[in-house]
Amino acid sequence: MTDFLAKLFVKHYKDTENPSVRKSYGTLSGIVGICVNALLSVIKLTVGFLSGSIAITADALNNLSDAGSSVITIVSFKISARPADREHPFGHARIEYIASLIISFLILLVGFEMISDSIASLISFKIEDKKLSVFTTVVLSLSVIMKLWLALFYRKIGKRINSAAVLASSTDSLFDAISTFGVLACTVIIHFTGWVFLDAVFGIVISVFILIAGIRILNETKNSLLGEAPVNETVEKIKSIVDEYPEVLGIHDLMVHNYGPGHFIASFHAEVDGEGDIYALHDTIDNIERRINTELNILATIHLDPILIGNPIVDELREMLIGIMREISPDISMHDFRAVIGTTHTNLIFDIVLPFESKYTPDGIIEEISRAVKSKNDSCYCVITVDRG
Repeated sequence: MTDFLAKLFVKHYKDTENPSVRKSYGTLSGIVGICVNALLSVIKLTVGFLSGSIAITADALNNLSDAGSSVITIVSFKISARPADREHPFGHARIEYIASLIISFLILLVGFEMISDSIASLISFKIEDKKLSVFTTVVLSLSVIMKLWLALFYRKIGKRINSAAVLASSTDSLFDAISTFGVLACTVIIHFTGWVFLDAVFGIVISVFILIAGIRILNETKNSLLGEAPVNETVEKIKSIVDEYPEVLGIHDLMVHNYGPGHFIASFHAEVDGEGDIYALHDTIDNIERRINTELNILATIHLDPILIGNPIVDELREMLIGIMREISPDISMHDFRAVIGTTHTNLIFDIVLPFESKYTPDGIIEEISRAVKSKNDSCYCVITVDRG
């Protein structure tokens, strides 16, 4: 069904990197969400009013908020498709993360309202007996099926266009299906046991599920907005391209900035032979940047780091440092190594990458390395810059 709707309403539906195609997919997902959720909300409100069920009414209000979320999704895709301008040189794609954030707040609002109403009913004992009817059973069963389909529909589109907002809607729909199934089970149990208090209890349980979904989406969106470390797959793909060029001896300080789905900018330092042909090396760096952009759709900026190789004294000092750091902590790496050799002493100038999980502080690791170097070569002094990674 998803592919059928895509072929029917999205022109060039396979070209998902095209902003206009992503916009069409976002609009499609929003319209389908509005139609499904609005229909379910009207039906459930009617059933909830006639039966007096708190849980069914709460579920209907949740569907109504989902319809509102779909409107937000449509608006966000319309804005994200705008090209870059002077005030927003990196485009508007991050608006999808804002939309996902708003959706999470709406979900949390509904969850808090539902749990407060359910707790109030449970405390006040103002719970009426609910009668199980064929109509109620059919409506709730149909709702579970439709919500499961909607979750799969959102998930397929969200993965196809790499959209945080649509994937957030998929998670929300899945939790809705689970909560509606809980309402159906509650109604059946009350019918056969007469335990009418379960209606408020299930209302609380459903509210908890909704709150969990809201918190999960909020946390994922928060990470995207604050900035995350590049995923290992992206790092490995960049390294695999660089490894094809023997002129590059190593890379470090790799950063990948996410400006929204399909909008990535990367930067890193590439170590090269300081005695090499600068024009040839510059040409190599240009080729690497072009390949990363073409093959990975990432705009890359590479800083050329010339290092001295082939000098036996410098190489010996470098190997000494590598051995020292391996003994102190195997997860520490070194780059940008230089040796300034004088008549009375030698300055070893280099950067190290200290993992966030390391037991050492930046000052502590500098002191530890400096002490170890002094014990092996009293004429050496360390000038260390610590990067966290």
